[in-house]
Amino acid sequence: MIKIIKEMDTITISGHANYSDSNDIVCASVSSIMYTTVNAIMNFNNKAITFEDDGNKVIIKLLSHDDITNKLIDNMMLMFNELKEQYPSNVEIK
Repeated sequence: MIKIIKEMDTITISGHANYSDSNDIVCASVSSIMYTTVNAIMNFNNKAITFEDDGNKVIIKLLSHDDITNKLIDNMMLMFNELKEQYPSNVEIK
């Protein structure tokens, strides 16, 4: 199961969806949403977040609460929630 935890200014994403052994569309979706959001934020303001990916866990720390960063983070969380609704056995959000 992929676990997404948002606490104050930190978002942690860890685990694996285990939706499928060959084509894990849930893991691919989470990765795509997360990387698109991180890249967009860093393109607008590379000092708005820090981003760490050790291969098992991703940690995004919000350093700025400007309008663009807030909207992109809110959009990312909304998209994660939609995935959770479609795949409740594979995605957990706290």
